[in-house]
Amino acid sequence: MIKKIFRFSLKILLWFFGSTLLVVLLFKFVPVPYTPLMFIRAIEQKSEGKKIKMEHQWVPLDRISTHLQKAVIVSEDGNFLKHNGFDLKAIEKAYKSNQKGKKIRGGSTISQQTAKNVFLWQGRSYFRKGLEVYFTALIELLWSKERIMEVYLNSIEMGDGVYGAQAASQYWYKKDAKNLSKLEAAGIAAILPNPRRFKASNSSGYINRRKSTIVKYINYHGPLKY
Repeated sequence: MIKKIFRFSLKILLWFFGSTLLVVLLFKFVPVPYTPLMFIRAIEQKSEGKKIKMEHQWVPLDRISTHLQKAVIVSEDGNFLKHNGFDLKAIEKAYKSNQKGKKIRGGSTISQQTAKNVFLWQGRSYFRKGLEVYFTALIELLWSKERIMEVYLNSIEMGDGVYGAQAASQYWYKKDAKNLSKLEAAGIAAILPNPRRFKASNSSGYINRRKSTIVKYINYHGPLKY
């Protein structure tokens, strides 16, 4: 009986590793059409009696303004181009902040956010977090930093029912992602912590202050070297 359980468990593990490896390799080359969050939001809208809204259009990274690429780095993950998927200093800082009982602060890198958005569901369980670590390690191993950024900017939520840089640029500024100015790029980056609550255009004073700070750091940031 023990041997049967062991063999069965081993088969499950091998199937899991094999299937996840294939999916990660596939998305190294193929655009990600949908994410779990898109489906979750659609279900939420349906259950609330709202019209399902899902605006998403994949574009290659060279059609996304470098201002937006820099904006998300300086606002979300300053060490993105240097770390191997995990920023230990940011995690430690987030842990200390959360221990004080204040508002929960995240320490997730762009790589972690990409892994979570593309392969997983939302949540804070240890099991989901463990899977996030696993997928983050996989994409850091198999994808380039440039590919991680491309998938990230095409997949994350950037408004209510708005996903990815192209859809967000059209929704907030009526232009293509490649034509975003520094201030417009900063506007999109500024709302990422809560894109369904905040507005990238006609923003609140809080978001406008965040925009100004992000623009300042964009100006300090050198050329992107993936």
